[in-house]
Amino acid sequence: MASNADGNQPERQKAPDGGERAGVGVEEGRTDGTRLESCLDQPMDSDGVHEVVRFTHSPLPDRHYDGDTTEPVSAALHTLGELLSWDRREANPFNVAAVPLAPREPPLASCPCRTLVSHDMMGGYLDDRFIQGTAAETPFAFYHWQHIDIFNYFTHQLVTVPPAVWTNAAHRHGVIVLGTFITEWDDGAATCEAFLRDEESYRGVADKLVQISCCYGFDGWLVNIENPLSEVAVRNMELFLRYLSDQMHERVSGSLVLWYDSVIRDGRLKWQNELNASNRMFFDACDGFFTNYNWTEQSLEWMKDYSGVRGRQADVYVGIDVFARGEVVGGMFDTNKALQVVRKHNFSAAIFAPGWVYEALRDRTEFRRNQDRFWALLSDHLFVHRLASPLPFTSSFCQGFGDTFYWKGQREQQQSWFHLSAQEVQPWYYHSPLEGGGWLRTRGCPEDAWSGGCSLLLEGLLPATHTSPVSARIFSLDIPLPPQTLVTLINQPSAGVSVSLDLKTGDPSVCPDGGVQDGTLTSVSPVVLEGGHDVVTLFSQLCGGLTPRGWTVRCSMLEGRGCTLREVGVSIQREGAPQDTPFSCRLGEIRLLDASSLRAPPERVGGLCVYDVVWLRGAGPAPDSTRPHLRLNATLRWACPMERVHHFRVYWRRLRGPDPRAPPGPLALVGRAYSHLFRVTELLVPEAPALLELLVEPVVRSGFLVPEGQWGRRRLSYTEGGDAVEV
Repeated sequence: MASNADGNQPERQKAPDGGERAGVGVEEGRTDGTRLESCLDQPMDSDGVHEVVRFTHSPLPDRHYDGDTTEPVSAALHTLGELLSWDRREANPFNVAAVPLAPREPPLASCPCRTLVSHDMMGGYLDDRFIQGTAAETPFAFYHWQHIDIFNYFTHQLVTVPPAVWTNAAHRHGVIVLGTFITEWDDGAATCEAFLRDEESYRGVADKLVQISCCYGFDGWLVNIENPLSEVAVRNMELFLRYLSDQMHERVSGSLVLWYDSVIRDGRLKWQNELNASNRMFFDACDGFFTNYNWTEQSLEWMKDYSGVRGRQADVYVGIDVFARGEVVGGMFDTNKALQVVRKHNFSAAIFAPGWVYEALRDRTEFRRNQDRFWALLSDHLFVHRLASPLPFTSSFCQGFGDTFYWKGQREQQQSWFHLSAQEVQPWYYHSPLEGGGWLRTRGCPEDAWSGGCSLLLEGLLPATHTSPVSARIFSLDIPLPPQTLVTLINQPSAGVSVSLDLKTGDPSVCPDGGVQDGTLTSVSPVVLEGGHDVVTLFSQLCGGLTPRGWTVRCSMLEGRGCTLREVGVSIQREGAPQDTPFSCRLGEIRLLDASSLRAPPERVGGLCVYDVVWLRGAGPAPDSTRPHLRLNATLRWACPMERVHHFRVYWRRLRGPDPRAPPGPLALVGRAYSHLFRVTELLVPEAPALLELLVEPVVRSGFLVPEGQWGRRRLSYTEGGDAVEV
């Protein structure tokens, strides 16, 4: 997100044409002859670059950058010509997913019944098109990832490229992401006749789709042909699907190509609401079949025994329209009724437009409550996958949006924000009854947080008759543990209860801390380390000291070679005499580290370069001038191993100018980056001539501070006319 020197994001204003402007009276510009095309233009043996401030129209492509602010944005391809002329060298570098697909158990291929979510909302590319996030008071976000296997970003544009923020969030949870290739109406029919006329044509389109998927880091395509096809076109459509699927499998491990139930083998557009002899040719040519929504239980019963399905029942995704359009089973808050029927017959499910909870229910302040209710109703018919990424494991429960951005327990940005790349690994959300009339609920809580936009609130009632601790499940995992695992829990418990970690492993024979057997799992109790313990002291030093506002930080050590961690939870115990005890506990962060990583060397950011500089002038005087203030827009790129990095924090500070007598300015946060790229936008800077410094701090997954000497840094000097500032 863009910010001013004081860390606050500038207010957007409407332009006369109804669009958004950075401010009235804006002049746009950039350097021309001195324009920095890429990092290759900048010598790495120097820590500075120089710019001359000039004001001309920005040459950055509008399809990749907001025309007013130069913020990077995601976008679709609208025509066949755009698709065929697509070139990786001209692709949007910011829309490349930075998070690889996380391993999971069970693997997708082993799941007998899968769940696909097709996200179709108001034409798509809304707040989520801003790749670096945006200010949004009531955005839509999805966070029940452990229940789904496939996420499809759907619009009615020809080629829907998923915004990188969605791919990052899905991949972090082991969920694959599909774009959409769709043709509709007369224009769609003409497009199909053009690209399906011969082998060279359909292979050219398939090759471009494969290249786009490989470039942007998502995992495949939903193909939806909503128009009639000629005899030649329908024959080549089968060959197109087969070729596209083969090429995707060759280049993207675990990729999928799915066909939507629309055109049949004679070329007519005739939805079947089932897989049958009329559309089987398309199913046989790809990885799966997404049925239309007007099926009946009788059609599912018939389809289960259809010879074309045998051996591939998991590849049939029965469509469920949450908006309940037409004659459908369930829908809206009765969607669970449709899912129950689908699971009864052992099919996979394709849940279309679950954003209904946001679109149709207009009180957006109740969005979290409505979404949690919707997925809770489905939960009995959903299968859960477990993340299997190696340590470190960490989550602050951030859902990717909030009213405030918190950092280490402090309010860092007092403004509504939305950025799905900032979403952490999500916990279980549920409401469970307890014996004796008690209850337990987990939900996202934006009122306070340790890091990001929300914490996890555990609340409920411990009845007087319930004397044993209550175990609250938080995460389901499948992570091999090292000989020693350091576990940190940051929380705010209410009075009258105590909170402790409750971990469950899958192999009790090798875990010496084993306690209570729970089916095939065993509860293990890590040893709490007191404040003076050497490990706690070292951990605190590496984290820069922990002085949280109202938060409790507890460190524990789990011993056990060969254990597999299967669940992370907390145990809630009443303190005092038995009585009905209301409770609440806010969890800020859970972190699990290999204890040997405490001695690992810090990460280093290298090769920071600055290019694609654009200068803006906006309304309103700068503090030291009566002129409209000067704003810097520039792309930063750097190198740093991502395996151990959670994200980056980008800063700036004034070193000199325009008054040489003024002392250097303080370090100020510009924004947060979740890849090796960051676009500085609308940053208020001193008038020319001046010298400033841009810095990039890696925030590592272990939570340890990286010394400033390891940060990336680059000096930027700029002048107006021929004046120069020494770098």
